[in-house]
Amino acid sequence: MAGKRKIKKYIKEYQWSNIFAMIRNNRLAPSVCNDDFRNKLVVITGATSGIGYYTAKKYASMGANLLCINRNREKSEKLRLEIESEYGVACNYKLADLSSLEEIHHVAGELLKLEVPIDVLIHNAGVYLTKRELTTDGLEKVFVVHYLSSFIINYILTEKLKAQKNARIILVNSEGHRFAAWGISLDDLNWEKHRYSGLKSYGSAKTAQLLTMMVFNDQFKGSGVTINAMHPGAVKTDTGQENGPVYRWFKRNFFDKTLKSPEISAEALCYLGASKELETVSGKFFNLTTPEEPAPPALDREVALELWKISLEMAKFKS
Repeated sequence: MAGKRKIKKYIKEYQWSNIFAMIRNNRLAPSVCNDDFRNKLVVITGATSGIGYYTAKKYASMGANLLCINRNREKSEKLRLEIESEYGVACNYKLADLSSLEEIHHVAGELLKLEVPIDVLIHNAGVYLTKRELTTDGLEKVFVVHYLSSFIINYILTEKLKAQKNARIILVNSEGHRFAAWGISLDDLNWEKHRYSGLKSYGSAKTAQLLTMMVFNDQFKGSGVTINAMHPGAVKTDTGQENGPVYRWFKRNFFDKTLKSPEISAEALCYLGASKELETVSGKFFNLTTPEEPAPPALDREVALELWKISLEMAKFKS
C-alpha cells in the first residue's frame, strides 16, 4: 500500500460527508436521456452480457450504430443479429481478449484506423477473481482487464479523438475503488509482495483508472473530448464466473438476490454519453448519474503522474 506519509495524508482528507453522500446516492435512480442519437457510433467493451448488453440495446434504441469489443465470437454474432433485427442499426464487433497486451494493442489499432468518428467509447469489460491470476504477459489479470486495457486504448486513440473535436469516454468504474482505502502500491501492482484478495485487487485497479483519468482529462482540455467515470449501481452481472464453485454458489443464492437489473446502469451510461447537459463535463466520477467525490487515494495527482509512467512501461509503449 502507500507509504506512511501517504496514509497520514489520506486520513486527513477523508470526510464523513462523502461517505454519507455515497450511501444517499446509492438510493437514487439515474437520470434518463431519450435524445435521438441516430448515426452516432458507440464503442462498447464487454457487450455480450450484463451492463454491456443492456447498454448496447439502449443506445441502439436511440438510433446509434454499435461497435462491440468482445471475447466470444458466437455470443458476438448472436448480439449482432439481435440488435440489427430489432432496431435496424449496424452492430459490428471485433474480437479481443482484454487480458492480453498483444490483443489490446491490436484492437486499439483497429479502432484507430476507423474512418468514422467514435462518438462514445465505453470501457465496460471486467473480471473479478478471488485468487491471484497472471495473464500470458505475466501481469495480474484484474489490473490488466479493468485498468491497463482502458489505459492503452485511450492512449492510442488520443490524437484521433482530439482530431474529431467531439467525443466522450466513459469508464465503468465502481464505488469498489474505496476498497483501496490507503492507495495503490506502485511498487507492487502485480501483487507479488502483498497478500492478494479479490476486493483489494479490484479496488486498486479501479483506483488506478480514476488516477489516470485525471491525466487524460488534462490532455483533452480544450479539444472537445471528455472523459468521465461512473459507478454502475448494485446490479446483477456475470462477473465472477471464473471463480470456484463455492463463490459461484454464494453469488447465485445470496449476492444476486439483492441486486438490481443492469438496465439501470444502461440508462446511466446513455445519459452520460448522449445528454447535452454533460457536453462539456469532464474528469468527474458519477454514482450512476449523480456527481460524487472519489476517495482521497483516487485524487492523488502525484501518484497519478507516477502511475502514468509505469503504465506506459507495462503497456510496452516505446516512448
